[in-house]
Amino acid sequence: MNAKTKKVLLIGGIALDIAITSFLLVVSIIMLATMPKNIMDIDTSTFIGFLQRNPGVYLGTCVVPLFVLLAINITALVWYVKKVANKKIALNDLSDEQKEALRKQLLAEMSKKSDDK
Repeated sequence: MNAKTKKVLLIGGIALDIAITSFLLVVSIIMLATMPKNIMDIDTSTFIGFLQRNPGVYLGTCVVPLFVLLAINITALVWYVKKVANKKIALNDLSDEQKEALRKQLLAEMSKKSDDK
């Protein structure tokens, strides 16, 4: 798999994750905001009404998937942070200004160490 295909799949996966999470959150908010005080007043002809009348279905279709997505997103974030933190920067990757700043910093530290002795 080349880098371009990987990038497209990654962007598509992130977009799908955002879309699913947004949909589930909106459904949950609408369901809770429109919940009638009396259970007999629920209109089961709508999708939201069906979820209000059947809390087990709501749990399985909205709540559990949201927690699974949350766990997957946290795991992916930790994996990405570890990957980026362990990435080494080669001297060739630095710009000329960065190399000059590094050179000055090293010279300052070396002169400081020789003054301490």
